Amino acid sequence: MSRRTTTQEERDLFAKTFAESRPLLKSALDLPQPKASARMVEGGTGIDGNTEERLRRGQLEPDARLDLHGLTESVAYRTLLTFLRGAMARRHKLVLVVTGKGRPQPEDAPFDMELHERSRGVLKAAVPRWLNERDFAGMIAGTRPAHKKHGGAGAMYIYLRKGR
Repeated sequence: MSRRTTTQEERDLFAKTFAESRPLLKSALDLPQPKASARMVEGGTGIDGNTEERLRRGQLEPDARLDLHGLTESVAYRTLLTFLRGAMARRHKLVLVVTGKGRPQPEDAPFDMELHERSRGVLKAAVPRWLNERDFAGMIAGTRPAHKKHGGAGAMYIYLRKGR
């Protein structure tokens, strides 16, 4: 496939626009930093009952999506943190994080008392734990498993706090 060549008119327009541009102010580059609490309060969420019900039914569309498939734990952690900070800066309320379901345990695997915990994928188990850590907790109002149309058990909704 050959590339399209730019016309002289397009080059002139680019040069004119580029000449008129100004650097961004430093204040425009500063992202609001959410308050970071030590841990989320167990049990309570920042999601009201109506919103919770609409999430359960899959009636709310996420403002942004992040797919963590194929990432290592350390890369996924940094990616998730950057993604959530950016979502807060863009004033998103609801984001979808796809972790995947993980590989099922083979039928001939030895008996294990904690099989129900380890049969899930690494990221599926790690992401909820990360969201309770100091870096994330100040940004999160609540979480819940995603509706089937948004990925079901392999994804989760993250409802973000309002930025200040």
